[in-house]
Amino acid sequence: MVTATFRFYEELNDFLAPERRRREFACSCARAATTKHMIEALGVPHTEVELILVNGESVGFDRLLKDGDRVAVFPKFEMVDITPLLRVREHPLRVMHFVADAHLGGLAHLLRMAGFDTLYDNHYHDSEIEAIVVNDGRIVLTRDRELLKRRSITHGCYVRTLKPPQQLCEIFDRLDLARSARPFTLCLNCNAPLRAIEKAEVLARLPPSVRERFDHFSTCDVCRRVFWEGSHWHRMRAVLEDCMRSD
Repeated sequence: MVTATFRFYEELNDFLAPERRRREFACSCARAATTKHMIEALGVPHTEVELILVNGESVGFDRLLKDGDRVAVFPKFEMVDITPLLRVREHPLRVMHFVADAHLGGLAHLLRMAGFDTLYDNHYHDSEIEAIVVNDGRIVLTRDRELLKRRSITHGCYVRTLKPPQQLCEIFDRLDLARSARPFTLCLNCNAPLRAIEKAEVLARLPPSVRERFDHFSTCDVCRRVFWEGSHWHRMRAVLEDCMRSD
């Protein structure tokens, strides 16, 4: 039997049993156990991990554990540049596009509002989300840690907060999204690009009060919905500005 000592840092402790949080602890491991196997056996999805040090040396998920190893596991670094160190994922994602699980419809809606391509269907099964990730290289957003443990899902975020506005700010902060936001460029309903359209072209589709009060419109060529800068637009804009300020 192999015994290794583990220490998890910052928010990764949220996944651990209370008696193991913010302290070193020894754990028995199978002889062929890798760092990934043991990290997930202890409850932490591999997608939440950015850096692993074994005996002070940066390693990947495939490092076989040996008796006496000391393992330090870190989440994403917000303030320290660790670019020269080996990361656990072979390639970072350069394009921020997402797939959200069935419990995060509100967050998906707000991410589209901010201009981030986000797939969502409340009938998605875990296997469908996994297939989307494999085919399209998307980042999984979920509150299901078991989904994030699937081997083929390399990039994902466990969403800790419960309300969509706070979830949006959480994702903005964790993934540094503020500089990439392109608000009100995607359809909130179907995720397709929006385009500006003349008022005369949509006049027949507008409520009377909107015809009188607004002159600038955009539309989606997929679902044919029309959007304007009404009270809903202003509420969403306020949510986005809160996230931009806190990022």
